[in-house]
Amino acid sequence: MTKPLRVRYTRIRRLVDDLVQKYGLSRAPINIERVARGEGASVLTKRLEDELSGFLIKATEQFIIGVNSRHAPTRQRFTIAHELGHALLHKFDDVHVDHAFKLRSPLSSQAVDVEEIEANTFAAWVLMPQVMLMKDLERTGIDVEDDEGIGDLAKRYGVSQQAMTFRVVNLLSRPRNSDS
Repeated sequence: MTKPLRVRYTRIRRLVDDLVQKYGLSRAPINIERVARGEGASVLTKRLEDELSGFLIKATEQFIIGVNSRHAPTRQRFTIAHELGHALLHKFDDVHVDHAFKLRSPLSSQAVDVEEIEANTFAAWVLMPQVMLMKDLERTGIDVEDDEGIGDLAKRYGVSQQAMTFRVVNLLSRPRNSDS
């Protein structure tokens, strides 16, 4: 299979929706390790070099997601979700390694590496499901200018404040029925 030429948002939305339903994901924080294990992963937390976020070793039916134990728990959760996204969305030979800060690099924002953008999108959407997050936003009235409110939501969902800010900005800047 060749690399995708553009980000497949509809495919990612359907995959996330299927996982939300399959695992009954209805409350934050999402237990991403349980989801990863359910999809065939073994999650291995190891002390890695600082610049390594994680890796994916993929076999036919099962795979290993490696996570850097030196990183913050929020980064570790995002890395697990990101690597799970690679496992479910992409075909590659044996090993895939992600470096720290590659997940939100200038290349990512320029849409140069479609697979990284897809894995980031998957991670954000599965850790902060649209329906769940929109209910929280409506209930609390939080907007992107409310740093304290965004921080509280980030803690609730077990993600970084930066990840939550990106997710809220993306959700609030799109029409309700779009792929976000």
